[in-house]
Amino acid sequence: MYKSRICERVLQHIDIQDQLLKRVGEIADRDSTQVFVVGGFVRDLLLGKQIKDIDIVVLGDGIGFGHHVAHEFGRSNLVVFENFGTAMLQLDDSKLEFVGARKESYSKFSRKPKVEGGTLDDDLSRRDFTVNAMAVSLNAADFGRLVDPFQGQEAMREKILRTPLDPTATFDDDPLRIMRAFRFSCQLGFEIEPSVLAAATSMASRLKIVSQERITDEFMKILASRRPSISLQLMHEAGVLKVVFPEVAHLGGVDQRQDFHHKDVFQHTIRVLDNVAEVSENLWLRMAALLHDIAKPRTKAFQEGVGWTFHGHEEIGARMVKPIFRRMRFPLDHQPYVEKIVRLHLRPMALVDEGVTDSAVRRLLFEAGPDIDDLMMLCRADITSKNPRLVEQVRKNYELVAKKMVEVEGKDRLRNWQPPLRGDEIMQVCGLEPGPPVGRLKSAITDAILDGLIPNEHDAALAYLLSVKDKILGVNS
Repeated sequence: MYKSRICERVLQHIDIQDQLLKRVGEIADRDSTQVFVVGGFVRDLLLGKQIKDIDIVVLGDGIGFGHHVAHEFGRSNLVVFENFGTAMLQLDDSKLEFVGARKESYSKFSRKPKVEGGTLDDDLSRRDFTVNAMAVSLNAADFGRLVDPFQGQEAMREKILRTPLDPTATFDDDPLRIMRAFRFSCQLGFEIEPSVLAAATSMASRLKIVSQERITDEFMKILASRRPSISLQLMHEAGVLKVVFPEVAHLGGVDQRQDFHHKDVFQHTIRVLDNVAEVSENLWLRMAALLHDIAKPRTKAFQEGVGWTFHGHEEIGARMVKPIFRRMRFPLDHQPYVEKIVRLHLRPMALVDEGVTDSAVRRLLFEAGPDIDDLMMLCRADITSKNPRLVEQVRKNYELVAKKMVEVEGKDRLRNWQPPLRGDEIMQVCGLEPGPPVGRLKSAITDAILDGLIPNEHDAALAYLLSVKDKILGVNS
C-alpha cells in the first residue's frame, strides 16, 4: 500500500464515521484501487466541522472509478469533465468528486500545463494550501490513515496559511488561489504567512486572467463570512482589491485641508459591513453595506468654512449599483434591492433633521416597502463614530424614527403597499383607456394618502378620485 514520506515516520489515523466513505473504500478494495479523501473534507474533519462536498483522489483512473461508484450506488447522474479529468456524482445530501492523482509541469513558453499520472504526494503538492494538502486513506487495510506530507496539521495548530510549494508557483498554477487565501483567512480565522502575502501582492494583476464568475464566487464567500473586514483589509493592503473591486478600493484614503479632514471611507465601510454581519446573514444587505458610500469619492468636495461634503452620494451611489452588478456578474434579481437600500440610507436621519412628521414617515415606508427593517438595520450599523455622546444621540434619533414608523404603519398600513384603487377600476370610473392619464390619477391618489389628506382605504380613495379627476384630466366643468 502507498506510504507518504512523512507518514513513514509518524503514522496517524483519523476516526471517520462516515458510512458513505466506508462504502467507497469497499468498492475501491474490490477494484484493487487505492483511494483517498482529500482537501477540505480532511481539514474540516480535523476542525470538528462537517462538509458535504467530498473530493476523492484515485491512484489510477479517477473517471473510471467514478463510473464504478455510480453503478454501485445505482445512480445514472455521474457528470464527467473530460478536459479536467474529473467526475462528479451528486447524491441525496452529498457530492462526490473523483480525480486521478497527477502531477503537472510547465514550459516557460506556455501557461498550459503538461498533465500526467503521479503519486499522492505529487497530487497534494498541487493543492493551494498545506491545510488543504492532507489526505486520508479509505481502503480497509489502512482506513483512516492520515497522509500529511506538507505539515498541514502543524499549520492548523499555528492557524496559518502556507502553500505546499513556493507561493509564486502555487499562485501561477491558478491565480484564483490568491482570492482563496483571503477567503480562508476570514473563514478559518487563520493568518496568511508573510511569503504567501508577498506573493499575492506581487501577483495581484494575474487575477485579470481568471474568469469573473470564479472571482465573484470567492468574493461572495468572503462577504458571507463572520467578519468580512479581515479579508477586505488584507486585500486592500495587498493591492488585490483594486484589481477585483476597484470602486471599493478607491474608498481608501484621507484628505486634510485647513483644520478639516474626513474619515477614511474604506475603513468606515468595512466597519459598517462587519456591524451588519453581526446581526444579519442577508448577503445582499451586506452588499448594500459595502456599497452604501460607494459614490463618496465621486462627490467629495471642500466647502470653505464647512469642510468636506459628499452631496448626492446616495443617489449617485444607487446609480452605480447596476454597472457594478453587471461587471461583477452578481445576480441581477438582487440589484433593485441593493439599489434601493443605497438610495435610501440617509433618509431616516434626514427625517430627524427635518422633523419626524407623519407625511415624511409615510413616504419612507412607501418607498422602502417590505425592506424598511433592513434599511433601519443598515442605518444603525452605519454609526461608527468614536464619540460616545454622538453615538448615543444618533441611536436615540433612530429610535424616534422607528417609534414613529410603528405609529404610522399601524394607522396607514404602508409596509406592503397595495393601491386602494386598481388601474382597471380607475379606467372604469373615469371612462379611460390604458395610458398615461391613468398613471397620473393613481399617483395623485398615492400622494394624497402619503400627505395624510385621505386614509389608505378604498372608499376614501374613490371619493378623492371623483373630486379631482376632472382637474387632473383637464376636463372643463
